[in-house]
Amino acid sequence: MKSPELDPHNVRPFLRQALKEDGARRDRTTAAVVPAALKARGEILAKAGGVLAGLPLVAEIYRLLDKRCRVTALKSEGARIKPGMKVAVLRGPARTLLSGERVALNLLSRLSGIATETRKFADQVAGPRIYDTRKTTPLLRPLERYAVRAGGGQNHRFNLAGHVLIKDNHLALAGGVAACVAAARKKYGPREFIEVEVESLRQLREALAAGADILLLDNRSPRILKSMLKEVPKGVQTEISGGLTLADIRGYSRLPGDRFSSGSLTHSAPALDFSMDLRRS
Repeated sequence: MKSPELDPHNVRPFLRQALKEDGARRDRTTAAVVPAALKARGEILAKAGGVLAGLPLVAEIYRLLDKRCRVTALKSEGARIKPGMKVAVLRGPARTLLSGERVALNLLSRLSGIATETRKFADQVAGPRIYDTRKTTPLLRPLERYAVRAGGGQNHRFNLAGHVLIKDNHLALAGGVAACVAAARKKYGPREFIEVEVESLRQLREALAAGADILLLDNRSPRILKSMLKEVPKGVQTEISGGLTLADIRGYSRLPGDRFSSGSLTHSAPALDFSMDLRRS
């Protein structure tokens, strides 16, 4: 899976910082007990079932540490994996393979966990798409968004500089739906994509009258959403959000919404555990 988020030019500064944080180039234990000339072969094994994401980062980590290292992926990004499955083979200086192990596995576990959680949601959505939100780990957003796509999900706006999204606090501070939409149109023009959070039929009707492009229906029950969606004309998109969980996503997905977004894809996804087994080569 090719992605700008995994382009070496984009990820190397972050990976260098991660390796520096872990002291990968100052590994006192490995320097003391592992001979400098020793070569090793390693295997990365899945310890749980899920969806794979992040192996290109593992390869880049070892390229940064020592260009003699080679990482061969045995499974593709987005592949479903089972416990005990071998996902990659590594070869290179034993010291380097040891010193990069924790950073490599941490990132692989984090991204694969997000991909796995996303796939669980996506498998439950009948037709409409599942989207992430901005509830990501600071500075890891590009990689976590990549993992969402690897799991079969879609990405919402990247950050606050994306399209206009008028939420409840904007409405409370700036005079309501009509005033906020009008202000955004005045500032950015008729081509600006404007999304508005609505919590009632009154707000929904105001947003439609004001010319909103997409309605964010947040924290409403399926019963209430069903009645609200009946008033949305063709050509206006809808996004259903607000605490959607695996336990209830199937019920919500039966509604005629265009998008279903959940912060839990990224903020609550459990890591998918991996191990690395090394031996002399």
